[in-house]
Amino acid sequence: MALVVICGQPCSGKSIAASCLAEALQESESKPSVKIIDESSLHLNRNQSYVDMVAEKNLRGVLRSQVDRSLSRDSIIILDSLNSIKGYRYELWCLARAAGTRYCVLHCDVEESTCRKWNQERSEKSDSSYDDKIFEDLVRRFERPDSRNRWDSPLFELWPSRDGIEKSSSAIVDAVTYLTKKVDSKTRDVKVLQPTIATQGAWLTEANSLYELDRATQEITNMIVDAQSRAIGGPLNGVSLGPGLPNLTISRPVSLPELRRLRRTFIKLTGQSSLSGPPPPSDADSAKRLFVDYLNREFGTS
Repeated sequence: MALVVICGQPCSGKSIAASCLAEALQESESKPSVKIIDESSLHLNRNQSYVDMVAEKNLRGVLRSQVDRSLSRDSIIILDSLNSIKGYRYELWCLARAAGTRYCVLHCDVEESTCRKWNQERSEKSDSSYDDKIFEDLVRRFERPDSRNRWDSPLFELWPSRDGIEKSSSAIVDAVTYLTKKVDSKTRDVKVLQPTIATQGAWLTEANSLYELDRATQEITNMIVDAQSRAIGGPLNGVSLGPGLPNLTISRPVSLPELRRLRRTFIKLTGQSSLSGPPPPSDADSAKRLFVDYLNREFGTS
């Protein structure tokens, strides 16, 4: 159903926000399945995970892999971590797009001095806290989310030091509304990300999948050539290529060499391995749908 990325400075109340959001979602009318992914759930130590760039990169990889495995259209995944690097948030956005789910960012906006104070209080209570050197490094490198970026949008802002964090906080209420709202053809304020050729990726790894892909795209190519022959050079408007397949519209004559080039490019793109996105079905009908979608995009009709 959705991926929620919690982000903020270290010790800015992110875990409390994640917990409040999860409770609010489970108390909503739709009562969706909710899963929180964080360092503690994976038995990862904060200071060891951020001790250097290699450890931090490994941490992000582990969290990203866990999100990738957990994403589905039946549950809401909340990633509770720093998520402080905009490039990393883009990678997470790509995972949501590959899974065809909703996506949003919940930012805990707290001043550095307050985060520093809260971290010190945790240390004095022997709670989980950051070493001073690690804390200062993380604060320095934090990249604030910007709602103008697609990977930071929609952006819900919390101000824990000013307003506290409650299930009734306006940002959490707004996020719950966004995540649980029913979507239909008239919905404009909720965006469900759609997978593309690039994010569906990986994909056809079995030998017979490659065979089905080659055979299916050749069939579509032959059907287009036949349709153009019947049209005697005229435009092809809404040509039906078979049951369950989208119509194809070609506003200009397309030569056989161009079709062959597009077919080769599509097979190359589809055969490339990808780290995000589940493999598509390996049957011929699925391969045909992907190829027709690709051609419609290339011809500028979708």
